[in-house]
Order: sequence, then structure tokens, then C-alpha cells
Amino acid sequence: MKLNLHNSEFLTSAVEARGYPRHSLEEIALVGRSNVGKSSLLNTLVNRKKFARTSNRPGRTQMINFYRVDTICFVDLPGYGFARVPEKVRQKWGPMIESYLTERPNLAGILHLVDLRHKPTKDDLLMAAWIKNRGLPSILIATKTDKISRGQRNKQQKIIKASLGRTPLLFSAHNRQGRDEILTLVADIVQK
Repeated sequence: MKLNLHNSEFLTSAVEARGYPRHSLEEIALVGRSNVGKSSLLNTLVNRKKFARTSNRPGRTQMINFYRVDTICFVDLPGYGFARVPEKVRQKWGPMIESYLTERPNLAGILHLVDLRHKPTKDDLLMAAWIKNRGLPSILIATKTDKISRGQRNKQQKIIKASLGRTPLLFSAHNRQGRDEILTLVADIVQK
């Protein structure tokens, strides 16, 4: 299955199920800590700089954002962990994210993003365990590979594998490393 990446559009943002788009498209959710690069990954996948809004400030994504890419819908979820937002806002994210991940019938798979430069956080471990328990198809992606030396990449990849039990696919929004492989794996998920 080859996606027509030019046939892409932002659909909507929502904080609860009644605001989700009503469609029959299979959805791929992007999960990870704040500022791990979920929106940058989306931009790289569709070859657009401003398809999804990005920021250097953790916590930019505060709603669930739905993006149709040809016949698939990517769902950019707020990040977990540290974010520069009011505590009241951050407290709403947990139930909002959990509700989407447990109740959305369109959910076909998950892209779980972790930062290659750091050991997985407690929240990363919890998310990995939750994904495994749910039995959802998922792809573990280590982002920001261009930000560390080649020699460090292997070491960090092994640390992530030891923590999360899987070898992550390496990705860089800067040089597009891993982009084509991610698109192929996503197509495999929705074809099953």
C-alpha cells in the first residue's frame, strides 16, 4: 500500500470523544513524552514543514489532533511527562489520552516515540507496558538521532532496548532517517 502523501489535511482538534471526527479511517496514534518530536515526525512523513504545529517548548500540543493522510488518520496526542503548561491543563491530559486510547474503535496502531538521547522515563516504561497489555500493533521510534554522535547512537539504542524490551527504529526529522521505513510499517499495520 502506497500512501498519496499529497492528499493530506488537518481534520480537527478535540478534547473528548464527541469532538472526534466521524469516519471509517483507521487511526495511528502518536504517543510519547512532551517535546519528543511527534509533530515533527508527522511533518516529515508528509514532506511539509508546517503540517502539524511544532515548538521547542514542551507541551505545545494540548488537544488531540487528527490528520488525514490519504486513507489513514494520524492522531497526535499531547505528550506525557514534563510540559510547560499549567498543572490544571496537564491533569486533564491523562484522562483525555487514556479515553482516546481505550475507547476509540478506529485505533489500529501506535507510534511510540522516545528520545534517543535519554534513557526511557518512568512514563515511557508505563506506556510501553500499556501498549503490550493492550496487544495493539506498535512501532517504537527513537527520535532526534541527528542530535548525538554516531558512536553514541548504538549505545543509546541498546539502553532503550534493555529498558523497553524492543529495539527502536531510529528517526531524525532533520535528515529524514527512518521516514520511509516508518511509512512502510504503518501501511503494514493498517493492511492487517
